[in-house]
Amino acid sequence: MASQALLIKDIHLEAKIFSRRLLLGVILVFGLSLLLTARLAWLQILDFDHYSDLALQNRVKISPLAPSRGLIYDRNGVLLAENIPSYNLEITPEEISDMPSLLKRLQQLLSLEESDLNRFRKQVARSPAFESIPLLTNLSDQQLALFEVSRHNYPGVEVLATLQRHYPEKELFAHLLGYVGRINEAELEKIDPINYRGTTHIGKLGIEQQYESLLHGQSGLQSREVNSHGRPIRVLDEERPTEGDSIVLTLDRDLQQVAYDALGDESGAIVAMDPRTGEVLAMVSRPSYDPNLFVHGISTKDYSALTSNVETPLINRAIRGQYPPGSTIKPLTALAGLENNTIDPATKYFARPFYQIKGQERKYRDWKRTGHGWVNVVDALAVSSDVYFYDMAHRLGIDKMAEMYDQFGMGSITGIDLPGEKTGILPSREWKKKRQNIAWYPGETLIVGIGQGYMLTTPLQLANFTSCIAMRGGCREPHLLKTQLSKEAGKQDLTTEGWQIELKNERNWDHIIEGMINVMHAPNGTARRSAADAEYKIAGKTGTAQVFSLEEDERYNADELARDLHDHALFVAFAPAENPQIAVSVIVEHGGGGSSTAAPVARQVLDAWLVKEDTKPDG
Repeated sequence: MASQALLIKDIHLEAKIFSRRLLLGVILVFGLSLLLTARLAWLQILDFDHYSDLALQNRVKISPLAPSRGLIYDRNGVLLAENIPSYNLEITPEEISDMPSLLKRLQQLLSLEESDLNRFRKQVARSPAFESIPLLTNLSDQQLALFEVSRHNYPGVEVLATLQRHYPEKELFAHLLGYVGRINEAELEKIDPINYRGTTHIGKLGIEQQYESLLHGQSGLQSREVNSHGRPIRVLDEERPTEGDSIVLTLDRDLQQVAYDALGDESGAIVAMDPRTGEVLAMVSRPSYDPNLFVHGISTKDYSALTSNVETPLINRAIRGQYPPGSTIKPLTALAGLENNTIDPATKYFARPFYQIKGQERKYRDWKRTGHGWVNVVDALAVSSDVYFYDMAHRLGIDKMAEMYDQFGMGSITGIDLPGEKTGILPSREWKKKRQNIAWYPGETLIVGIGQGYMLTTPLQLANFTSCIAMRGGCREPHLLKTQLSKEAGKQDLTTEGWQIELKNERNWDHIIEGMINVMHAPNGTARRSAADAEYKIAGKTGTAQVFSLEEDERYNADELARDLHDHALFVAFAPAENPQIAVSVIVEHGGGGSSTAAPVARQVLDAWLVKEDTKPDG
């Protein structure tokens, strides 16, 4: 009976235990529900933006939109730099699981160079993972076809249509326009990463580099919905890029062609300016090159051909070539003599075959073996008498000569809107002491007075000081930008700085200009043949610059010398003499005499601007 009593269930106890378990279960379920609700609230409310972005990236592709680069025109609207269609192969890093393997396969498929891969890797390291980065620009038809056939094997890789820079005039404007090229590592450190997102190229030289900030524009962004294969379905949002401003240059395409052709196969440079405004009408440097070779990376073979060429076609001789000015400097020497009362315009001097400094035996010979006889300053300019200018320079002194040369910009950059301009050399006592720490010798003054010795100038400096003479001291800063075609501000014409050279006696301009006119039109003028039958009056000056020194009694004989030892031929001029509209400087390397080689070249340029109706300027 006792055992039976123990087997009887305690209903109250079981009910109590069940209630406790039920309460514990309810509490547990409630607690878990509370935790789940809190987590949902965290995900849906507090961390909504983060997870919304992650979800959006599963179906939305954000791509940078590069701006269209501004165009470049000549003064008459001729297109000098344009944009033409091209195709880029681009990769979005966040969509690639094994980048090294992908690059290896693409290298084999498209025959990529290691430099392409290295540049891409550096770009990836500096860019957001979602941003599409170009691996290869300007795909060839063959590369495009190879990729399209196997596109399905390369998720995250796509071909995008874009615009590439093209220079239709090729060699004609290469040194002026420069070119755009792929952005390199050094440039990546300097540029604005936001504004240059999606941009693969930047101005490297010339106008393209000088006005990069105008030409580039502002980049944009595009959001596109894509399918599971990464193919675009539709555009969700777009921030349009702002295209770069187009610019109009002061250059005249037809005049540039005339100048380029006039030099022929010779190495040298020509600069033509409007002395009234400082506008550069033509600037030629030969030999030249095709800038299109550099846009998408020049081949090793082509680059080696350019850099190994002894004629150095990559150098812009107009602003970077430095040459002795030769006798083209004599108008400034004469002006220094007149201003300092070292010479009298009416007084004649007997120019013998040579000049000697008192107490010295050395003879400084004239280019004319018999000398020029009795000449005044106007005559001496016309016949380019070395002995007359030797005497003037000796009495004047190097410091007063340097002071006059400096007023005309010798030894300084002109300030033209092109990168890389050279200064030349303006010698003086102070300059030599600083450079060589030795004294200045009287004989050095003589040869500087005729544009030899230490003195060096650029063809642009020669054109610039000739313009100053043409305007009787009214100098304008040379420039190439004429107009900026801005989308926001419209057409904006450029104004440039100028300065006035004040003389003690304004009539001295008359003597200098008369002498330069006689160079061209007097019976004994050194360039009279080049002015024959001209429809306008020219004021000019010939020059010959030695490339090596002669001994005292040694005579120059071109027939016995190698071509690279021949004198440089120089010439400067402006016209019409009474109403100047154009100033020109010409240098023909190793061309011999300025009168026989350089002056005829300048005449072709002057005729093209002043005689030909369709290029004749107004006023």
